[in-house]
Amino acid sequence: MKYKDNFVEVEKENFINVFKRFPVYFEKGKDEFLWDKDGKKYIDFLSGISVCNLGHSNEKVLSAVKNQLDKLIHVSNLFYTEPQLILAEKLNSRFKKANKKEIKSKVFFGNSGAEANECAIKIARKFGSKNKKYEIITLKNSFHGRTFATLSATGQEHFHSGFYPILEGFRYAKMNDFNTILENYNEKTVAIFLELIQGEGGVIKADYDFVKKIENFCISKNLLLIIDEIQTGMARTGKFFAFEHYDISPDIVTMAKSIGGGIPLGAVLAKNEAGEVLKYGEHGSTFGGNILACTAGISILDQLDEEMLIEINKKSKYFFEKLKFLKSKHSNIKEIRGLGLMVGLELKEEIKNLVLKCLEKGLVINTPQKNIVRFLPPLNINYSSIDYLIAVLDKIFC
Repeated sequence: MKYKDNFVEVEKENFINVFKRFPVYFEKGKDEFLWDKDGKKYIDFLSGISVCNLGHSNEKVLSAVKNQLDKLIHVSNLFYTEPQLILAEKLNSRFKKANKKEIKSKVFFGNSGAEANECAIKIARKFGSKNKKYEIITLKNSFHGRTFATLSATGQEHFHSGFYPILEGFRYAKMNDFNTILENYNEKTVAIFLELIQGEGGVIKADYDFVKKIENFCISKNLLLIIDEIQTGMARTGKFFAFEHYDISPDIVTMAKSIGGGIPLGAVLAKNEAGEVLKYGEHGSTFGGNILACTAGISILDQLDEEMLIEINKKSKYFFEKLKFLKSKHSNIKEIRGLGLMVGLELKEEIKNLVLKCLEKGLVINTPQKNIVRFLPPLNINYSSIDYLIAVLDKIFC
């Protein structure tokens, strides 16, 4: 009872104060639902920030992980294990299919999105080292992680505050402004690194023409095109990779969050020369590609089939139609944006305590910025749960 009754005080006494938590103590979950310590039921429209893409306590994932627990939890990456081999093969197969052209790709497993992006940055620098090229163009308002390299790649100054000097070698262009890409390019540039939808930046979507121009520019200048799919990958946008919406063939894709379904796992997919530049001893990870995480990843990939993608797009259309109806009733809604089941509402004016108001009504949502509401529901969410969200928001926005 100590923790249930005094969880806020226990946290203040024992934790470094880096999280602004809401006063809810969750104990269990199933599908799109969560239950707190008092048995109150919530619909989860955040999915652990796009981690639990197939909902909580997915039966197939649980079964696979439980079976693996009885066999082996961890061995060093100095040896081989079947789950790693299977997951690597499946991811490379998906990557090749999405590219729509003949490529040779390789994978590296880490534990998180930041680690995946760190690896991508190292690949880019190694790729350019023979020609003394090391600068990477990222985008303003982006978010790539909190390690020093990924923090430096992140194009939001408030994340840099207090940690200067940040790592050199990053330049920041503007989303959907190709001229700023040209302005930041120089003889030291080795790669362009972008999110196709800036999740932490407010669900800002890249324009098709902007992305195609970047790809053509990278090809013409022999630059690496790196796509951060930490939040947009694993079918979140209605296709397995978000880059498939743009008809591009990136050199490197980074993944994490939902790839392990809640068990820490990150991955880097690199094609052709980019997949060959790192040599023995130049990178590694003790826990990267953990057997349990890879086992979960295999089950998740197997469930994200064509039938599932069709359903995701149907639910996306339904969700956007409901939000458009909501917008027609409430003048404070400025814009609806996103792709698939990665959805954002921009409000003209902030609604104070919106997250708390939704929690009171049994809804878990997120506001990455004061006037931005972000929805990342499980991909297998029920239509009735979407209806309930809309009904609650309708009353709150009045």
